[in-house]
Amino acid sequence: MTTRKTAELLELYERMYLIRQVELRLGRLFADGEVPGFIHLSIGQEAIATGVASVLRADDSVASTHRGHGHALAKGVDVERFFLELMAKEEGMCKGRGGSMHVADLSIGMLGANAIVGASIPIALGSALAHQVRGTDALAVAFFGDGAMAEGTLHESLNMAALWQLPLVFVCENNGWAEFSPTSRQFVASLDKLAGAFGIPYARADGRDVQAVAKASERAVAAVRAGKGPRVLEFTTHRFRGHYEGDPQKYRDADELSGLGEHDPLSLLEPRLAKAGVADAQLQSLHEAVDARVDAAVERARKGSAPDFEAGRADVYTQTGAA
Repeated sequence: MTTRKTAELLELYERMYLIRQVELRLGRLFADGEVPGFIHLSIGQEAIATGVASVLRADDSVASTHRGHGHALAKGVDVERFFLELMAKEEGMCKGRGGSMHVADLSIGMLGANAIVGASIPIALGSALAHQVRGTDALAVAFFGDGAMAEGTLHESLNMAALWQLPLVFVCENNGWAEFSPTSRQFVASLDKLAGAFGIPYARADGRDVQAVAKASERAVAAVRAGKGPRVLEFTTHRFRGHYEGDPQKYRDADELSGLGEHDPLSLLEPRLAKAGVADAQLQSLHEAVDARVDAAVERARKGSAPDFEAGRADVYTQTGAA
């Protein structure tokens, strides 16, 4: 008999496994030339997107980063439309024009990924202001990496969020790397002290542990919904792949790369599922169902329509009539 707690654990695991399988498939599709442009995979960071999203509502909004596939999927983006978008098909969420770094679905509060480091933060700030003006208890989440800690947009947004006591949760995914450099070479301070300078409560947790992420997020979200102003969360994690797919990673130590497996958030949760009474056969069945879902989404995307150039051009310029 599956208890409520076990069911919740399974739901968290399934969402992380879905993100992992989607990212692995995207890596292969990109290598085969079926996904245009650059992609930045979130393999190894699935627990953060999943844990944060597990305590959000449909009317909450999320602004993401260039490494935002996990955030989009965790928030509830349709998997088929997701692949259609990344494979540049007309039926994609943004008609195939946004691609990997601009995935958005406003119907579920996914304000979009963003190719510019730190640019998602003021977007989430504006959304939080909108929630406040409307008088609801919905909130906004700004995802950003540790590479964005040196960006002025973060500092300005922390200031404005504190001044106006906005319903905003700042979520830092600290994987230790700012593109090709250790974060310590990019930013001299620490996020807890930065948050403290603006009087914003800060919490830190292990970003590999989806339960720890969910618990810290639940506390922060409850405080924000209660009108207590913004919160800052920092989750330590590991980036399993390069900055972008195809990055040779010559700047990373070989020992670090070889030891990444011990930081796998899925492997961390699996023994807890076994302890909770989840049988290997049940987990295998979950894997097969998710794998089939991903396979079907990819095949659907392959049959999608190429974007129409004339329609795309019409979205760039406003028709004003005869001169």
